[in-house]
Amino acid sequence: MAHHALSSQESYNPNHLLDILLGKMQLKNDAALSRMLEVAPPVISKIRHHRLPVGASLLIRMHEVTGMSIRDLRDLMGDRRTKYRLSDAQGRPKPEEKAAQQAAQQAAQQQQAQPQAQQTQVQSNDGSPTSKPGNYAH
Repeated sequence: MAHHALSSQESYNPNHLLDILLGKMQLKNDAALSRMLEVAPPVISKIRHHRLPVGASLLIRMHEVTGMSIRDLRDLMGDRRTKYRLSDAQGRPKPEEKAAQQAAQQAAQQQQAQPQAQQTQVQSNDGSPTSKPGNYAH
């Protein structure tokens, strides 16, 4: 059974939050709660059994449905963290993705440079390129 990092906090209890929501919205069971929150019923079950954390999108949905603040919702489940921190590795491209991005940037720069070079070379009447920009009507 996989536990998430937040479940190691002694105060963390998502069941308390879910029970409060059931009472506040006058719902009979978790199935009705899942319909109200527009999530699949197994999501509520996994949260109750500490196999899935209450994620940001679900917290936002709870806020929209109940009108309760995100801070109050987090307090109800015992999440006392003041900030969420992402690790340095999250959001950083993988080495192969970084190489592909650099190659794409170089190709884009080359494509931008080509039209500028073509604009400065003008074809003369005999077909030889000249570097005179200007009026082309002869």
